Amino acid sequence: MESLKTLARHAGIDYTEEQIREIPDLDVILEALKCLCNIVFSSHEAQELTFEARLVVGLTDRIKLYNERNLPHDIKFFDLRLLFLLTALRVDIRQQFAQELRGIGLMTDTLELTLGVKWIDPHEVAAEENAAMPLPRQETERAMEILKVLFNITYDTSKREVDEEDAALYRHLSALLRHCLMTSADGEDRTEEIHSHTVNLLGNLPLKCLDVLLLPKVQPGSLEYLGVNMDAVNVLLDFLERRLDRGHKLKESLTPVLNLLTESARAHRQTRKFLKAKVLPPLRDVKNRPEVGNLLRNKLVRLMTHIDTDVKHCAAEFLFVLCKESVARFVKYTGYGNAAGLLAARGLMAGGRADGEYSEDEDTDTEEYKEAKPKYEPIYIHSLYRHGC
Repeated sequence: MESLKTLARHAGIDYTEEQIREIPDLDVILEALKCLCNIVFSSHEAQELTFEARLVVGLTDRIKLYNERNLPHDIKFFDLRLLFLLTALRVDIRQQFAQELRGIGLMTDTLELTLGVKWIDPHEVAAEENAAMPLPRQETERAMEILKVLFNITYDTSKREVDEEDAALYRHLSALLRHCLMTSADGEDRTEEIHSHTVNLLGNLPLKCLDVLLLPKVQPGSLEYLGVNMDAVNVLLDFLERRLDRGHKLKESLTPVLNLLTESARAHRQTRKFLKAKVLPPLRDVKNRPEVGNLLRNKLVRLMTHIDTDVKHCAAEFLFVLCKESVARFVKYTGYGNAAGLLAARGLMAGGRADGEYSEDEDTDTEEYKEAKPKYEPIYIHSLYRHGC
């Protein structure tokens, strides 16, 4: 314990009732922080001692002063890295930081400061300086650590009801996350990385707070659909397709964005209709099977028979929601064989519709589909009969 406290003292984050002391040797602070990160990461005993030593309180006190103290990037970065490790590895520290120390509000304010944004509407921010410029490398690195900390402390948020005060906080955070989605970083890989952390965090937030993604006014150059700004949703869709094309670690890379798009489409009518128009446009190619081709629909349908259960379930659920959970429409776009897994799991092999609440607008058939429809319906009916429906 004493050695840990000594490192914390040299790092300037030892818990004390007195006002934070200035330690002039910044190199000592930095090296002590690096040591603490390595020890906490590799030692379970050290993780327990950090809770007893209340290191998270000392970290919180310093982070609160970022706007007032001119600390170098490296110290801020390793402050945030240590905070990420503590909240990732210790549930008690995670709860303490989120509740007792009001960590969500603190990290939201720190993200706002790091991004260098100004508020132009109650739920919209813009860069203080040239909006076309990518986020600088150091600010990107700190922003990603903040996003990771926020992910840790909001992990169960989407599973519980939130009051008006918390909802306002999450909407405030959602506006900043929308800015993260619309921002580029220094290089494609770094942009992809910050977008990935943003998507992961958005998936933790209450669904009713994600309407903020659609609230910014439509501006010249914005992607408008049904009078709504769809820029953020389109970025998420592009992000999904890039991950699909990469084909690497599909479960880790695809399920967060698929789940986010699915729940957003379920909760917001405009989002669902926009995604439906993009992913499931009116059928014209009726000669090839749904999984054949390079359209986004074809790629998602191929996932419906993926060996990983989570991947195929997420892909099927996304397309099912875009079809307003209508069995006939789902089979029309994906094929009966591909749809069978989800339909069996839902007890919908006989057709019909699930319990979701959707508008009554009709799906329009192209002339090509109307001509081909009589050829395929007997196959679908035979399949229902074969399954005893």
